[in-house]
Amino acid sequence: MYHVVLEKLCACAKKNGLEQIRSFDTKEEAEEHAYEWADNLNNTYCGKHGFDVIEVGENFVISVESGGFIEACEL
Repeated sequence: MYHVVLEKLCACAKKNGLEQIRSFDTKEEAEEHAYEWADNLNNTYCGKHGFDVIEVGENFVISVESGGFIEACEL
């Protein structure tokens, strides 16, 4: 199994009940989903910070871009 992990749940993610880990059978599926998920988060959440994908071993972590934290959507 390959995993896509949302590194930190911001207030928007918590409020919407977003899961933190999604699992896939292939690395290719996980990678594709990671980028789609990060793009969706960037386009649908508060817009006060951004999400980026980092490959960690065989898995993918969606991290919050540095310098983007504000009170409206706290981690």
